[in-house]
Amino acid sequence: MRNINKYTITISAFLLSLILFSSCTEFLNPDQEINITEDKLFDDWYEYRSIEMGLYGLQAELVEQIVILGELRADLLQITETADADMVEIYNFNITSENKYASPTNFFKLISASNNFIKVLQNKHPEVLDPASPINNYDRLYGEALCMRAWAYFNAVRIYGKVPFIHESLTSIDEVNNYLNSPGTYIDSVNIVYGLNGYDNDTLYNSPISLEKQYFSQDLIIDYFTNELENKVKAVGVNHHIENNDETWEVTIWNTHAWHTLLGSMYLTDGDLAKAVYHFEKIVYLPSDNYRYQLDQSFSNWNWRNIFNNIDLKEHIFTLWFNKSNFQQNQLQTFFEPRPPHKYMLKPTRRAILNWETTWDNFTLQTNNSQPWLAKTVWKGMPGDFSRGYGVSYAYLQNGVPISESNVFASLWLKSEGDFRTADVLIQDVDTVVWKYSWNKNVFDQDANFIVYRAAGVHLWLAEAYVYWKFVRNNVPSNFTSNAVNIVNNGANYSADLSRPQLGVRGRVGFGGSNDGIRVGNINYLRDPFSNEITGYLDFTGDFLSLQLYLEELIMDERARELAFEGERFYDLMRVAKRRNDPSYLAEKVSEKFPSGRREEIYNLLLNENNWYINYFE
Repeated sequence: MRNINKYTITISAFLLSLILFSSCTEFLNPDQEINITEDKLFDDWYEYRSIEMGLYGLQAELVEQIVILGELRADLLQITETADADMVEIYNFNITSENKYASPTNFFKLISASNNFIKVLQNKHPEVLDPASPINNYDRLYGEALCMRAWAYFNAVRIYGKVPFIHESLTSIDEVNNYLNSPGTYIDSVNIVYGLNGYDNDTLYNSPISLEKQYFSQDLIIDYFTNELENKVKAVGVNHHIENNDETWEVTIWNTHAWHTLLGSMYLTDGDLAKAVYHFEKIVYLPSDNYRYQLDQSFSNWNWRNIFNNIDLKEHIFTLWFNKSNFQQNQLQTFFEPRPPHKYMLKPTRRAILNWETTWDNFTLQTNNSQPWLAKTVWKGMPGDFSRGYGVSYAYLQNGVPISESNVFASLWLKSEGDFRTADVLIQDVDTVVWKYSWNKNVFDQDANFIVYRAAGVHLWLAEAYVYWKFVRNNVPSNFTSNAVNIVNNGANYSADLSRPQLGVRGRVGFGGSNDGIRVGNINYLRDPFSNEITGYLDFTGDFLSLQLYLEELIMDERARELAFEGERFYDLMRVAKRRNDPSYLAEKVSEKFPSGRREEIYNLLLNENNWYINYFE
């Protein structure tokens, strides 16, 4: 249990923010004999800590938006008949400026609040700007605020394609709105400049400044904020658990590992594989006595679902914490569940379900690479990824209750025998439900944690980068495609450290062996998804690029199984399509979930990259 009520802290932070966000020197009504002025604030460490928690409250307000925009526009999530009008717009890529899920307001709130806190820290504690000064908690707070702001901009630009750059002098949402709505040059009438002498921080002058609206593209956002994070951050993350004896606090705030992950994800998006690999390897190969962020037995097989039950330092890198007891809840159960009072507005696509149900375990192939047309399946194995799929990522509900796992397995087995009719009877009249935010939850909880970054996601990002990343060994260019395969299958990329109990992303849930792991070579066998019989093969002999593209596709499939509904899928598809310079990659996958009569329309729409973004600032 946490010893500090984050909701109370957030309210305290909100009240303090009202002071900071106003242009007046007084707060509340002087007739009440309350005269709190800004120069009297931040005399106590806990005031800083309250504002810090307030920023996380603002970030938590973005969770539902992050999930809907990151998943509903992709291939794993679709609307139901009860979806609200705003969800229907997003699903159809026909989004109006009034759409509540598309509004950038919550991003601007977080950015302006971060601007405010950053400015206060620079003014009150100028040592945060001095790289040579000893690191203290104010440096750590400063690092958190810089990460928070960079994350907000990065997510916003992935959604909108371009975003207005909010000058640091704009420290309230009202100022931001006035700036954005101004017809031309905006005059910021409150721009206090302090003398940073380290003691008094006396005001030098208060001079209005003129701000011209600038819109930054994704490239500019990544360039600006990676530079800021690399050069201005001395430390990240206050060690709260020293006081409250709760180590999970470390990963419910921005921390060094989350800083590396954010930088790595931005560099990967930008195509700078060398820098992406550098930051991801800081997580994947982290020296640790307890094998932190290593994919070992901790969450193997059925225990994989415990990733979503509690916060754990071995998997969670940065998680936004919710708790019903402290009135900190979200609407994810309402979006996904058919059980009253929830509304069941979103559900998994057929493609999402097949990702798990057509995964095969413990099968045997008789291969023949010299005559691949003679290869055959000797033993089809067992169907279904039941560790990550049924009962945790998705469920079939009858009258609000999940049907048994044995019925689902029996249905898959009957399909493998060609008996689709009987298979369908076993799971008829069910609601197909996203269950990741409902697993081990009561119907009224609505407080599933939202994992921003976790270990398996970073391992898969690193594997993706390894597909194309080249390095020089003994003056000879080399590639890391074998390590990409090892990260996914069995963790054999750790061969230099045999003491580490690595299993790999698939391996820790039982699918990383010589047959059931992903396999990439000159000859690659294709198998029927339902019977597991070999149906053909791909020959990449002498065609290394095609092999890389095929491996990349397998890694994207694995990201879909491991990370479905966690808010990143649409950006995964965007990133690969841009890397390949092939918009049809995204268009084909997303359009597949639409009815046959609309598939071509959506496909053609998404061939235009401009339609991948919500053009809010046109």
